[in-house]
Amino acid sequence: MGTSPWKENPSLPAPEGIADDAPRKRDRYSEMQSAVRFPIKLPISVRSKSGESRTETQNISANGVLFQVVDAEMPVGSAVDFTISLPAEVLGAEVDVRLDCKGRVVRNFEEAGRHGVGVVIDEYRFDRR
Repeated sequence: MGTSPWKENPSLPAPEGIADDAPRKRDRYSEMQSAVRFPIKLPISVRSKSGESRTETQNISANGVLFQVVDAEMPVGSAVDFTISLPAEVLGAEVDVRLDCKGRVVRNFEEAGRHGVGVVIDEYRFDRR
């Protein structure tokens, strides 16, 4: 893991939604940005304060996931629970595997009329079905 640019130069502004007085959060955001991203499209069920929706992942890294949302009411910093479905045939397993995750929104953007959300994964659990 590399060093955070905010530790080396505290005068740099923190990324959107990250408080200047929260070094642990800055480090997590920096880690998420530096992790290798894989352009994998998998079914995902997202649960937030505004309800539950189904969509698909745009990319996944070791630290987080990027997906499109129908409901744009997922502000930076908000808590999100989500389940990613991993098909048995992709895994070479006998049954599908669900990855149940808890995280928080670190990026919220609109691109070509579509809303995207970047979520850092704080906790996860594999669940075979």
